[in-house]
Amino acid sequence: MSDFYTRPSGNFPPAVRNLIMINVLVWVAQVLYDPKINLTSIIGLWPIGSEEFRPWQIITHMFAHAAYGMDIFGQPSGGIIFYHILFNMFALWMFGRILENVWGSKRFTIFYLICGLGAAAAHLAMQYYMGDQNLAVGASGAVFGILVAFAMTFPNTELYIMFIPVPIKAKWAVLGLVAIDLFGGVSKFSGDNIAHFAHLGGALTGFILLKIWNKNNRRTLY
Repeated sequence: MSDFYTRPSGNFPPAVRNLIMINVLVWVAQVLYDPKINLTSIIGLWPIGSEEFRPWQIITHMFAHAAYGMDIFGQPSGGIIFYHILFNMFALWMFGRILENVWGSKRFTIFYLICGLGAAAAHLAMQYYMGDQNLAVGASGAVFGILVAFAMTFPNTELYIMFIPVPIKAKWAVLGLVAIDLFGGVSKFSGDNIAHFAHLGGALTGFILLKIWNKNNRRTLY
């Protein structure tokens, strides 16, 4: 697996398009069915050992997003939420399409799913260690793997980050995001409902996987 495939450049390559469509369709289903059967609680990721935990949640949680404001028990408690899926899908499109054009759809999809699984493993491990019982949903772990892969493959690409008036190279921008999540995960601020260790797990999984794939293909890095 040392040779990378380069597909014709496309703004909406098939894997990214299909992943976004699945995420959006699941989110719409959550909006429709959360008030009736609390679908988010069924497909979101509960801690291992919890009465609500089901094995399929390790997969389904990465295609679900916050659809309504939720309390710590996963019960809808507010209006419809758009920002969670919007930011994740925007990042998936912005960075994922570039990687898919370089890698091809099959490798990109495999990478994305493995990063999502790595995020789930890290999150469940830290929940067990800290005794956290919160529900987790979102593609953020897999997306963080994509961000790390982009920064490793195109480290000097300049990015414009919201509220920062100057461009930042991808390697420093992503390193900064990882540092913020590490700080947030360790600090455990009151009211913070972000799954920081899921982000870190996805980022670490992406880093390790890309290093393995590029072990004999150094020209694609740095």
